[in-house]
Amino acid sequence: MGIKKIDHIGIAVKDINSVLGFYAEALGLENLGYEVVEDQGVRVAFLPVGESRLELLEPLDDNSPVAKFIAKRGEGIHHICLDVEDVSETLGEMKQRGLQLIDQSPRPGAHHKEVAFVHPKASSGVLIELSQDAPGYKDGHKLD
Repeated sequence: MGIKKIDHIGIAVKDINSVLGFYAEALGLENLGYEVVEDQGVRVAFLPVGESRLELLEPLDDNSPVAKFIAKRGEGIHHICLDVEDVSETLGEMKQRGLQLIDQSPRPGAHHKEVAFVHPKASSGVLIELSQDAPGYKDGHKLD
């Protein structure tokens, strides 16, 4: 399947700015900046932790899937993202195994990644995101 590492852990929050103090002051983590992912209805902040990151997810409006998640379950861990060699190939293998998927093919994600989600029903209630660098990028940075 080509899983390389845990890329990030997504944490749903009502307001990124109100929680950044905890991550900066209590944990000493640095915000790499903000990004808006319109098609997912979120503003995100990435905080590096070794080779992985924490991703704070703030809904842009009440129709965002993250807003619905917060309304139903409250703030907290939203998903685990796995960095894979090839998202399309991994999705294909999962389809062959009969696993329930949210995405049938990769779509653009934050930090110059191609992403797809596996339905929580396939993984005992955990939303799994699969990601790989978009063409022309490596670890979120444009290749020269």
